[in-house]
Amino acid sequence: MAPAHDRLRRLVLLLVVATAAAALLLAPTTADAALPRVQHTPTKADGSLAILVVGDWGRRGQFNQTLVAQQMGVVGQKLDIDFVISTGDNIYDDGIANTSDPLFKESFSNIYTANSLQKPWYLVLGNHDYTGNALAQLDPAIRKVDSRYTAIAKSFIVNSGIADFFLVDTTPFIVHYWNNTKFDWRGVAPRDTYIANLLKDLKCALTASKAPWKIVVGHHPISSACGHGNNTELEELLLPVLRRVSSRDSRLQLLTSGGGSKAWAGKFKPTLDKVEFLYDGQGFMSMRLSRTEARLAFFDVAGSVLHCWTMHAQKLTTTTTAAAARH
Repeated sequence: MAPAHDRLRRLVLLLVVATAAAALLLAPTTADAALPRVQHTPTKADGSLAILVVGDWGRRGQFNQTLVAQQMGVVGQKLDIDFVISTGDNIYDDGIANTSDPLFKESFSNIYTANSLQKPWYLVLGNHDYTGNALAQLDPAIRKVDSRYTAIAKSFIVNSGIADFFLVDTTPFIVHYWNNTKFDWRGVAPRDTYIANLLKDLKCALTASKAPWKIVVGHHPISSACGHGNNTELEELLLPVLRRVSSRDSRLQLLTSGGGSKAWAGKFKPTLDKVEFLYDGQGFMSMRLSRTEARLAFFDVAGSVLHCWTMHAQKLTTTTTAAAARH
């Protein structure tokens, strides 16, 4: 496959795979996590979920964003998806100025028009969102413009029956961003306090979760074969929290899905982590979750399946890291 994109920061989906008897693996804490929550009740009779995952998309339809959106609509209808997850860099190049910024409709509402995509979109912010008015994307007023757009806080939890999704704000972790005056750090500074509180809340929430699948979503990958390589801040600070809820039977898996628009850098950096799959073009990922099985697929801009990956709650079909490189 083609080497990974040099500017890959898109995270990653971090899957903490629990056994079917998840409640026996995770001891509840005495205090509930402080992260706000969204309840998303599964609609399928068996409680299964179908989800699309995309990142790095908001470019007014340019750089193949429209083509990716069309194929997301096709796959979304076929899978009867429950919702969409965005892994950040939602609006290029510098987020939005306010909730009435026309760039929002031009990059979101006017692009993802398929009937199957008229479902909730749960979003985290990326570094490009932070160089605009970061709080605008969290403002409830933006849902009056498009009710699908759901980012109730910089970090929050989506409870959806068999799966809990932990959307984590990774941009403040990256030290060199703090030297850039364009970043909107309102509600974040001081950095150390913000990160400490976030990690504490995440650890508490992950430990208390009894869902068979615990999926942590953020913008920046911990492990990457792109030009930037592994993210040292996330390796040091976030990864230990994730490992605390993993075990021999409940393994931590790292996946990356971005590619909602511009890509094709073709740059690669060797990594000690074993990488099963790399692709540096546009595309998106699907996830189909049942209580005992997760099926993932990576799609390109034409809607072709590039790679499939299946894991079972009690036994993984593979122990490697699957990643699709995007920009």
